[in-house]
Amino acid sequence: MERSYNKRQEAKPHIAEEWVGKIYTFICIAFLVITIFSMVYFVASKGLSTFIVNGVNAFDLITGVKWNPDIDIPQFGALPFIFGSFSTSILAAIIAAPLGFCAAVFIVELAPKFGRRFLQPVIELLAGIPSVVYGFVGLSVIVPLFRDLFPGQGIGIAAGALVLSVMILPTITTIATDALSELPAGLKEGSYALGATRWQTIYRVALPTTMPQQMTGIVLGIARAFGEALAVQMVIGNAPHIPHSLFESTSTLTSAITLSMGNTAMGSVQNNVLWSLALILMLMTFVFVFIIRFLEGRKKL
Repeated sequence: MERSYNKRQEAKPHIAEEWVGKIYTFICIAFLVITIFSMVYFVASKGLSTFIVNGVNAFDLITGVKWNPDIDIPQFGALPFIFGSFSTSILAAIIAAPLGFCAAVFIVELAPKFGRRFLQPVIELLAGIPSVVYGFVGLSVIVPLFRDLFPGQGIGIAAGALVLSVMILPTITTIATDALSELPAGLKEGSYALGATRWQTIYRVALPTTMPQQMTGIVLGIARAFGEALAVQMVIGNAPHIPHSLFESTSTLTSAITLSMGNTAMGSVQNNVLWSLALILMLMTFVFVFIIRFLEGRKKL
């Protein structure tokens, strides 16, 4: 009886600690959920005011190509900004994806162990560099280079995409490296047992098997590039029109918001339209999240 009583007494502090942990976890989760829903509600309420209060046509806003808010009858066409965001982000992913895959294959399959311990932290270090540094390097190096090699001033989609490709390279490389590292050893050993070379094993076994994870890395990179503002703003030219070449200036959703938001009065038509652009940006982020969840589901299958 005395022994069982002592055990109950010892169990009480553990039960108390467990309840404290549960309450603390619940508070953190509740705070996170409330914060997310509050942000969504705030941006959505501001963005929808453009159509509900100011009477701007949503279709005209999304498909319009003229942005001129300072005339008597203002024109709000967001298509150039949407085009600029998608073009720079997708082109950056096209540039960075092959480089990230090749770097991951080299780190996991070809480099010796000391090389992997050195190379992967160096690549991940790129993610910690401030975006203004990328923009300044692009403005000082890439823009003059493009100006000398191609027609135009050097600013435009190509310069923005190249800067973004370097910025998203650590994301794609890290996810690809982790995916290849987690590949079951039996798959590669079976391939070698059938007489396949190392290269055949890489491109016929390792890469196809880890393709859902690789695609997740690409989508995360596109999402990262889609929401970038400062680095792209410094090299893209910020002209509200659809360019006819990669070396013409254009603008993005984030650039339009950051450049104009401070010069508008809260509640004005132009201010509400900028919130509508932010709403479009947020909705596209949700789309990227759903795509990532879909790819993760395919990985589990």
